[in-house]
Amino acid sequence: MLVALVLTILIELGVLLLLGERQKKVLFSSAVVNTLTNVPLNIILYYFGTDDAGVIMGEVIVVVVEALWYFAFLKKWKRALMYSVFCNVISFLAGLVLLILFVTFMHSYGRT
Repeated sequence: MLVALVLTILIELGVLLLLGERQKKVLFSSAVVNTLTNVPLNIILYYFGTDDAGVIMGEVIVVVVEALWYFAFLKKWKRALMYSVFCNVISFLAGLVLLILFVTFMHSYGRT
């Protein structure tokens, strides 16, 4: 879970920088809000399962919470929502790719 959190923070920080965000308070707050959303989401998914509907609902809740968080700093709703959507879509897809690579590696390793 710690690895997922650290990777999420790093990916989303990179996305914010690519989107042109330079305010240190916004960049730092990204780590805070990711800790507040990523950890509970992963705990819930671990204990209640990772079916598609649960993952989608959890991610939608995270996007809304993070958009509200960014809005508190930016006072611009469109930008806050854009940050939240882009950051979460990219970190989610990166997580899927890493999971697929990990499973493929473990499957291959188990055969040798």
